[in-house]
Amino acid sequence: MTNTYDTIIIGAGHNGLVAAAYLAKQKKKVLVLERRSIIGGSVVTESFGENFQADSIYAGGTLRPDIIKDLKLATHGLTVDSTPQSFISLQADSNHLTLNAESIKQFSEKDAARWSEFVRFMNKAASILDAAYSTIMPRLPQNINLRDGFGLLELGLELRLAGRKDMINFIRALPMTAQELLDEYFESDIVKAAISSVAIHGSTLGPMSAGTGYTLIHNWLNRGGLANVNVGKAGEITSALANALKSFGGEIRIESDVKNIKVENQIAKGVVLANGEEILADKVISSADPKHTLLKLVGAQDLPPEFVWHTQSIKMRGSVAKIHIQTNGNHGIPEGTLVVAPSINYLERAYDAAKYGEISEHPYLEITTSGNVVSIHFQFAPYALKKSSWQVESEKIVKLAIDTLAEYFPALHASRITHHLITPFDLEQTYGLTEGDINHGQLILDQFLFMRPLPGWSNHKTPIDNLYLCGSGVHGGGGVSGASGRNVIKILK
Repeated sequence: MTNTYDTIIIGAGHNGLVAAAYLAKQKKKVLVLERRSIIGGSVVTESFGENFQADSIYAGGTLRPDIIKDLKLATHGLTVDSTPQSFISLQADSNHLTLNAESIKQFSEKDAARWSEFVRFMNKAASILDAAYSTIMPRLPQNINLRDGFGLLELGLELRLAGRKDMINFIRALPMTAQELLDEYFESDIVKAAISSVAIHGSTLGPMSAGTGYTLIHNWLNRGGLANVNVGKAGEITSALANALKSFGGEIRIESDVKNIKVENQIAKGVVLANGEEILADKVISSADPKHTLLKLVGAQDLPPEFVWHTQSIKMRGSVAKIHIQTNGNHGIPEGTLVVAPSINYLERAYDAAKYGEISEHPYLEITTSGNVVSIHFQFAPYALKKSSWQVESEKIVKLAIDTLAEYFPALHASRITHHLITPFDLEQTYGLTEGDINHGQLILDQFLFMRPLPGWSNHKTPIDNLYLCGSGVHGGGGVSGASGRNVIKILK
């Protein structure tokens, strides 16, 4: 007997679970299929040994407020800590910079005076981008339909309400480099570098790359500022979503690897699992990245040749590694989000290594702590190493990360018990991220808004009828927010 559902969701990452919960709330018969033995995708808290638990990829995070409200996630175990967290740029002389007006004054009184205006603009820019992410992008250059028109009208109104000056500055900021944008506010290179680190976080870009003005606003929106929030609680997000989904009558099956999407006459009919089981559904929604979904789960034989070529051309280029260190608790590292980003040139040189398929010898690091665990986000560690492999380089990158951080906190070495490394190769093999790209496709100027994931296909649809995309690789995605999982539901109405 073959099971049949209204909708199958491929992948139990946070976007897939958001989409599934909304559908189940609408009384749809929904099944989520997850290839791993645990749910969460990139938003997951895992145990790597006794007394050794950490947010594997994303350090905490939070969903968009409307999602939390709509799905009543507070009643399903989600707690959101809105307490402002410190964002600290580590300095060689131990005169560390905390990003607030008082601390900035030690480096530049002029910059301290400009800080509040910068924060005001960034909050306004983030609210505008949030409105854009809530709008289903039209399939340009296709004709705009009535639904697209209403969405764009609402976005236009949001821009008008922002005020002429902020509207213009927002539009100007998107294609700018982070350096150019920050030059308009600050004079201290130390201040500018600290903020620039957030602009390049998770992307294979340097602060002198065009479009890092956009990625700065994007990451500011998802974090609610510079610092990570709810560190150590990434798994709580997906646990609450799973609880909500089940309360609405939805199902989740773990260790259920989807081998391919069943397509007949260009219509998605369901999925085939790796064990040969077929599961039928009226609609299939994939939260996996677009390349994996379209080229592997569907296959080129069922797609138009030009579409296949464009899909193959999606830029992934992951360059992030994560090193989690179990300590005895005496590492001396304060709470908050800490970065090794001493200058703009330092960050740009770190990025230069990735251009040539090399690991940065002087990397940009972002550090968070949760209990006895120290977590290091390492850039740049390119997925495609030109002269070596990740099997060879694994121990080198661990030593490089720990030695770099220990320059600022010497007690780290003595406090270390063990570690767990996640390379870009691991991100692909274990977490299903093509080329180790945590954003399911680089957040760059030719892959955002109506060009994400592909020009002409920005509204979650695909050339296969009844097959939709809802992962981070579509408009609104990248980082922790749930926006792309929420938005796909608007298309299905």
